[in-house]
Amino acid sequence: MDTLNLLLDGFASALTLENLAYASIGVLLGTFVGVLPGIGPAMALALLLPVTYGLDATQALIMFAGIYYGGMYGGSTTSILLNTPGESASVMTAIEGNKMAKKGRAAQALATAAIGSFVAGTIGTLLVAFFTPTIATWAVEIGAPTYFAIMLLAMVLVSSVLGASKLRGFIALAIGLTIGLVGLDASTAQARLTGGSLELADGIDIVVVAVGVFAIGEALWTAAHLRRRPIDVIPVGRPFMGRADWSRSWAPWLRGTALGFPFGALPAGGAETPTFLSYITERKLARRRGGADEFGEGAIEGVAGPEAANNASAAGMFVPLLALGLPVTATASILLAAMQKYGIVPGPTLMTDQPDLIWTLLASLLIGNTLLLVINLPLAPVWAKLLRIPRPQLYAGILFFACLGAYSVGQSAFDLAMLLLFGGLGFAIRRFGIPVLPLILAVILGPLMEVKMREALDLSGGDVSGLFNEPLAIFVYALVVLAALSPLLIARFRPPMLHEQHDQHRDQEVS
Repeated sequence: MDTLNLLLDGFASALTLENLAYASIGVLLGTFVGVLPGIGPAMALALLLPVTYGLDATQALIMFAGIYYGGMYGGSTTSILLNTPGESASVMTAIEGNKMAKKGRAAQALATAAIGSFVAGTIGTLLVAFFTPTIATWAVEIGAPTYFAIMLLAMVLVSSVLGASKLRGFIALAIGLTIGLVGLDASTAQARLTGGSLELADGIDIVVVAVGVFAIGEALWTAAHLRRRPIDVIPVGRPFMGRADWSRSWAPWLRGTALGFPFGALPAGGAETPTFLSYITERKLARRRGGADEFGEGAIEGVAGPEAANNASAAGMFVPLLALGLPVTATASILLAAMQKYGIVPGPTLMTDQPDLIWTLLASLLIGNTLLLVINLPLAPVWAKLLRIPRPQLYAGILFFACLGAYSVGQSAFDLAMLLLFGGLGFAIRRFGIPVLPLILAVILGPLMEVKMREALDLSGGDVSGLFNEPLAIFVYALVVLAALSPLLIARFRPPMLHEQHDQHRDQEVS
């Protein structure tokens, strides 16, 4: 009851006409900046941070909440309409969302993304408000071996399930892990795969990799085929979701929320792994229902689940941020810097030392999440009209904004050169049928996986048993073995008449 009263007090501070105006401005600015390829919520917050300097703490927090959720929805918009993720956590949305858009269902994809974001964000924020102390205690108890095992499970699942062949999946995984090794070794400070370049000492930013492989690669692939087929204007379709869309979306929203929030609440969790797991879960469930053939061709479940997981994880990351002072994502780091500017020092005693600001922040997150739905859901058809732009002009715009987003990462011409390099890589893997997802996942999780593996081995004095000394880690390793062997067992015992149908389905590449 005390928690509910404190949350209501936060709403009393946040719900004024002036504060609602700041929240609305934040949502619009965040969405506008987030729509630009390569500029996710972290970059949107960083770019718009100076805008809040003249505001008091309450107004700044409310505006930041709007920018935060607006930037996240902007990332899903570019994924759906342009096949260009605004951030790494939006990679999964691009798979089915862009296929839906090309089939004339862009507005439905944007609608399920917005509603899923609202549902997951609301549930996640309420869980943060009511269970932060308990969840923080539980999260601290999970050690490096379990983190390593979970990330290994994600890689095995993505590499063995997606694409026409497991070999190509693991080739993509190897390419991604190699990219993730570039830079200075975290333990020895030795340069790895830098070629003597100082610009590569800090590694390659995931934004440059994702935008290059997705946006530049897609633009080059389209340009290479423009003369082979006529340029078609993609139809937009109805502006809102139908009854069938609702019935297919509500369960993925809830499952995505259940997957996303725990990962966000874990220190070093992040939103990438739960979005991948959500997509795989929905694909597996669809296969059981006999609807897996639609995956890879525009399944709405493949948009609803990952988007909910993304936003639930984004809400969950406030648990380690507020309770431990630990920013687990780039976005959390920007928020931490903004909070410190106003004298807010996250930690175990934060909610008792400065309750007014913190409960106002939590109330602001709920307000910003609601305004995101109210403002952006009616605008879904407007965003979808971007698809009416002829392809040459559309991809010229993508190239321009992709270069702008990549340059804004480090304000360096070197990043533009790397962008073109990864654009060429994106074109090549499309040409040879190599799936994109294992590559991107390895780039994102590879460095973190290395850190967790070394932590586990250091604690055991270098003994490999350090990777197996937690019960939860052993359970996850069992799932890894099951995931690796199950496709072989299924293929061995599948009736012969189903082999041809299965092979035709597996030949539909996910890109």
